[in-house]
Amino acid sequence: MFSCIEKSLSYPLSARLLLAASLGSLAFVFVMQFGFGLAPCVLCLWQRVPFGVVAALSLSVLLLRPHPPVAALLFALCAVACLVGMGLAIFHTGVEQHWWLGTAGCAVQPLHGGSAEDIRKSLLQTITPRCDEVVWTFLGLSMANLNIGWSLACAFFGAASAAQVLQKS
Repeated sequence: MFSCIEKSLSYPLSARLLLAASLGSLAFVFVMQFGFGLAPCVLCLWQRVPFGVVAALSLSVLLLRPHPPVAALLFALCAVACLVGMGLAIFHTGVEQHWWLGTAGCAVQPLHGGSAEDIRKSLLQTITPRCDEVVWTFLGLSMANLNIGWSLACAFFGAASAAQVLQKS
């Protein structure tokens, strides 16, 4: 069993796995958004950025085949990006649970307008979902909740990959 784990941490397989994990995560949220009509809130959009960073970093490891110290640095940066994603997911979970307030972009904007027609147009154009409302769950967990564990797992994998590359060099 440990040989399987050690093999998955080997370079370049670990870069392929990180790329697949990040692209798979982005594919999942895009399917949820465009396939099932679940519009993302501002915090949901922010949580996508670290996966894009990990995809770019792991792709650069695959394409550039850098020397081991540089590859280890890129894997470590993947781990940091995943930890940032986990932090965003923790913050979003706290907003969903009403432990703290979200950002200004999470709030519902007040209606402005002089006439009923102006207010109606404003309502029709407002499609930004609230950050404190859970729109989908799996086993009682929101996507932000699930992202905490997934990002932590990816961070551990990125850090272990960095250590493995340095150990083998």
